[in-house]
Formats: sequence, C-alpha cells, structure tokens
Amino acid sequence: MGSVEWGIMILEGLIEATRQAVNLSASSYYVPDSSSMQYLNYGAGVSEVEVNLLTGQTTILQSDIIYDCGQSLNPAGDLGQIEGAFVQGIGFFMLEEYLSNSDGLVIPEGTWTYKIPTIDTIPRQFNVEIMNGGHHKKRLLSSKASGEPPLLLAVSVHCATRAAIREARKQLLRWKG
Repeated sequence: MGSVEWGIMILEGLIEATRQAVNLSASSYYVPDSSSMQYLNYGAGVSEVEVNLLTGQTTILQSDIIYDCGQSLNPAGDLGQIEGAFVQGIGFFMLEEYLSNSDGLVIPEGTWTYKIPTIDTIPRQFNVEIMNGGHHKKRLLSSKASGEPPLLLAVSVHCATRAAIREARKQLLRWKG
C-alpha cells in the first residue's frame, strides 16, 4: 500500500461528511462551581528608573517580576502573556491621560489618542520568573491566569518614577540651602 497524503485524506473525508450531512464540530461548556472561581493570583514587580530632570523623559533601567501561574500549561506562552501585560501596564500607568468631563466620564470615545508602548518604553533589563504554585484541585489542570493580572505589576514603574522625582526635589532643596 502506498503512502496517503494528509491533505487529500482530509479533503476526501470532508466531502464524504458533507454528502452524508455529518456534523464535524464539537463543543463543550465548562461551568466551575462557585468555590473554584475564587482564587488569587500572586506576583511581585520591582522597577528601577532614571528620570531626566530637564526633559522629564523616563528610562526604565530594569524590571523584575515573579508571578504565580499555578502549574503552567505552557511556560513560554505564560511568559509572553506576563511580559505583554506588563508592557501594556506601562502604557496604562505612564503614557495615557484620560480626559474626563465634570461627571467623571471619559471624553474620548475611541482609541485614536492611545499611545502604545514602543521599544524605547520597555525596560532595558527585563527579568521574569514564573513560580510553580503547586497543585490546585479546583483549577483546570492546576493552572492560573497569566494574561491580565500582571498588568497591575507595572505600577512599580509609576511608583519608582514618583520616588525618583520626590528624591530629586529633596536634593534640589538641600542644594539651595
């Protein structure tokens, strides 16, 4: 018997399924019990920044993150999600300014004014460590979310920038005598 090409086999199978009106799709819907929907994500972020006092330009020299993904299903994917969320958080905390009206509602109705982080915005040294948070009976294969929560760790950049500016002001006051 000769070799069978995968593409031809799939195509023939699809044609036959269509002739016989066979539904080839499968779906599932998982609803966890209420206790499994409540879990905590743990992480920590530390950043070191340099602020040019004449221009206000901020350079992120280094950011270190440690994040608990439970038992990661895909460590490379989780690493990308953590890094991406952190950089998005840098954009949120450092680059965006939301204009609001007197009622506190955001005025812009779209993303046209959104300034995305660039290669100059990300930390020069970016270290991420994924913790293995152990076995969790009520989590899907003991995993935890890694896409959105690390965004909040970027507040470390904002806090480091504020601290650098505060210290620079103290130093200027000392120089004035």
